[in-house]
Amino acid sequence: MNSILDKINSPDDLKKIPLEQLPELAREIREKIISVVSRTGGHLASNLGVVELTLALHYVFNSPKDKIIWDVSHQCYTHKILTGRKDGFDNLRQYEGLSGFTKRTESEYDPFGAGHASTSISSALGMACARDQKGEDYKVVAVIGDGALTGGIAFEGLNNTGAQRKDLLVILNDNTMSISPNVGAISKYLTGLLTDEKYNKLKKEVWDLVGKFKRRDKIRAMVAQVEESVKGFLVPGIIFEKLGFRYFGPIGGHEVNQLIRTLEQLKNLKGPILLHLLTQKGKGYKFAEEDSPRFHGIGKFDKVTGESNDAGKTTYTDVFGQAMVKLAERDEKVVAITAAMCLGAGLLDFSLKFPKRFFDVGIAEQHATTFACGLAACGLKPVFAVYSTFLQRAYDQVIHDMALQNLPVILTIDRSGLVGEDGPTHHGAFDLSYLRQIPNIVVLAPKDGNELKDMLYTAVTWGKSPLAIRYPRTAIPDKRIKEDFKQIPLDRWEVLREGKNLLILATGSMVYPALEAADKLYPEGIEAEVVNCRVLKPMDEKYLLYSLKRFDKVLTVEENSLAGGFGSAVAEFIMEKGPLNVKLKRMGIPDKFIPHGSRKVLLNSLGLDVEGIIKSSKETVNLKNKTAASQLDIL
Repeated sequence: MNSILDKINSPDDLKKIPLEQLPELAREIREKIISVVSRTGGHLASNLGVVELTLALHYVFNSPKDKIIWDVSHQCYTHKILTGRKDGFDNLRQYEGLSGFTKRTESEYDPFGAGHASTSISSALGMACARDQKGEDYKVVAVIGDGALTGGIAFEGLNNTGAQRKDLLVILNDNTMSISPNVGAISKYLTGLLTDEKYNKLKKEVWDLVGKFKRRDKIRAMVAQVEESVKGFLVPGIIFEKLGFRYFGPIGGHEVNQLIRTLEQLKNLKGPILLHLLTQKGKGYKFAEEDSPRFHGIGKFDKVTGESNDAGKTTYTDVFGQAMVKLAERDEKVVAITAAMCLGAGLLDFSLKFPKRFFDVGIAEQHATTFACGLAACGLKPVFAVYSTFLQRAYDQVIHDMALQNLPVILTIDRSGLVGEDGPTHHGAFDLSYLRQIPNIVVLAPKDGNELKDMLYTAVTWGKSPLAIRYPRTAIPDKRIKEDFKQIPLDRWEVLREGKNLLILATGSMVYPALEAADKLYPEGIEAEVVNCRVLKPMDEKYLLYSLKRFDKVLTVEENSLAGGFGSAVAEFIMEKGPLNVKLKRMGIPDKFIPHGSRKVLLNSLGLDVEGIIKSSKETVNLKNKTAASQLDIL
């Protein structure tokens, strides 16, 4: 017997399904999502929480003409299944497969792409304004979670939407239980009343009638005050009303038929509307319901037991978290900050052991950075653990609040380089480039877990200026992690292998592949000197100048954008210190956005693995000398 889902390849097909069959369809979609994500990894709990909402949205609205914008868009799996991508869903987040986020180039049903939080309301308002300016006719809906609502740009969007008074529906997907007492008969009755077509028609007629009286302004103000007072007493939406929205809810987010009725009534109301839903993350899957943080973004797992298939691998994030606990035990001035990424950034143990020294500020990286500066200005030692691409959102604060005042904030930048299946919205390809140009800041990159520990220890004990440590999302290459700490000199690199034919300057995650490549090059007559360039800013200029006089062929290897990265810094140094007859080849991430796929596949595609380094080394060494007037050839 065919399933209901087998019949659906578009939203038009969905609209043919009888309402009474939608709960069964929701169950089938959940089963498909769980099955696929258990094999590919991905965002599970958040997607299981919006199945009914997604069904209702596509049942009521006419996508792609109507614009449905998902904030962060990590919860778009049901949306993809319903919009013609069901057959490709098995390749979710795989190389050349479906993205784990909405993507404009992937489907006309994705009007706006996102991988970072809090952008949906602003982009939706832009679309609503464009619609009205062009005289077009379509609906615009923004779906935002309560977590994303902690981001400042979300409130900027709410504020401006209220001022613009455009027809726009914002759906607040609230998966906390803090306001659950309000979900009851009174709230449902009030929401039903306020969305009812007859009520709104009567309200408009009363409003128009009052407008004929001489004291119409005072009377209208009294009518509005009465409605506002009733809603303010019964429901928690007064803040949205003050921002210019008509607020409805909260209502249950898993009652698909009620959602459809509510959306049908709301879609033709004028002005900014906010519908507040209560949902459960991980809905329909026991393990995700019980531990939604772990199943928010998870790797491959056994769907029967819920156990991860990646157990046993120690990551850089793990090492960071363990080191933070030990350093905090030694020094009471050490405090930790995260922007809603406690588990992902490795700070769970720290938060449990030192709750008064742990600060989760929500999805607010700008605030987190300036907050850290305030802590540092008063003598504490703040460590802001943040993903590379999320730190991009606080670039002005790093310059204006941190570096300009030379405050010793420690930035531990996780997910630097290629993150893998999350793709271009999360690849940390630019942090070295955007930090390298800022005065006062020190930037480090560890080659392994032990060096990460030592760098963190050095940062905590040094305290003279802002310091950033960048490290990748992958397992450490170390066989074991030592117990002790030691200082890392902040002005020297580390020569790991001496040579005479080629100088390989490697950073962070590229150090061990460069060493392995050098081992394989040696039998072929190429003796490469491999250097761990662990201090990216400031560079070890003394060693670099000495080596550039010994080698005329240099290869730089980094897991960062070539534009403005470490290789660029070396090229700039050569030009400034010339004349030096050097052939320089730079390896790194090219000037384009890299797609999603496993780290192994992506690094191989870019030549940033052992075989790629061997190939580039041979190309560099076998270059014929040129009689060039320039002092530097960059290949």
